[in-house]
Amino acid sequence: MAHKFVIKKSSNGEYVASFEYNGEKIFWTETYKSKSSAQSAIDSIKKNGPMAEVHDAT
Repeated sequence: MAHKFVIKKSSNGEYVASFEYNGEKIFWTETYKSKSSAQSAIDSIKKNGPMAEVHDAT
């Protein structure tokens, strides 16, 4: 699969979720104290992302 969500544990013991495409990190979340909170962030992105409007700030 060329794209995926990844949850990793940071050096301070907290969790961060990221979205990767072809091995490149496209975006990442803030850090969370629990793995379930990082998963909730992913679930929210998957649910709400397709409906998000595009804002061109150029």
